[in-house]
Amino acid sequence: MPQTVSVESADGPMGLYDAEPEGAARAAVMVIQEAFGVNDHIEDVCRRLSAEGYRAVAPHLFHRTGDPILGYGDIAQVMPHIQGMSASGLESDLDATLAYLADVGFEGTRVGVVGFCMGGTIAFLAATLQALGAAVTFYGGGITEVRFGMRPMVELVTELKAPWLGLYGDRDQGIPVDQVEALCKAVEAADVPTEIVRYPDADHGFHCDARDSYHEQSAKDAWQRTLRWFDTYLVGR
Repeated sequence: MPQTVSVESADGPMGLYDAEPEGAARAAVMVIQEAFGVNDHIEDVCRRLSAEGYRAVAPHLFHRTGDPILGYGDIAQVMPHIQGMSASGLESDLDATLAYLADVGFEGTRVGVVGFCMGGTIAFLAATLQALGAAVTFYGGGITEVRFGMRPMVELVTELKAPWLGLYGDRDQGIPVDQVEALCKAVEAADVPTEIVRYPDADHGFHCDARDSYHEQSAKDAWQRTLRWFDTYLVGR
């Protein structure tokens, strides 16, 4: 049964939702939350990955500001928690998550990462910090601007240490198509395999079936691409 455990990170303990598969795991995946906390959707993503044979864990990145679960319309309430995040704090949280996975038998290229919205940016960051097996970003911002004190993604592409897949919606008002295209050009300089997929009918948050922006066709295609990416680079190499 999935459970939430506690691990030690900078500034105190951090919750970690842990979904184990039946039988031996193929590999492990860190699932990085949206800006609304480790809510039902993020836990469901962990369970879906578990059903595919992965040990899936989701760190509670808002542990420094009370670890809330926020509604999708509560943007004003979200901002203080985002502002309480930093690149150094995120690195500590990712390290704590990786240490937990190492303790249960998963290290290095046997660990992947997938993130959504804010978490998509952090998944990209994780792939520049560690030689993970594979990384996937769903509509992560910070392509040409600073987020959490980290350099823009277009400047970090040469530091990618894991094969990276980016999934973006053309109708996303917060991440303009010209930024996504700039990232497409920038990743040509990466030393690892990369791919960016644009969905013409998808808005921000298109993968989350609890949001009004959910777009079923794009979500299903993006999920299958995610599984193939992990199968190829996290398990198959």
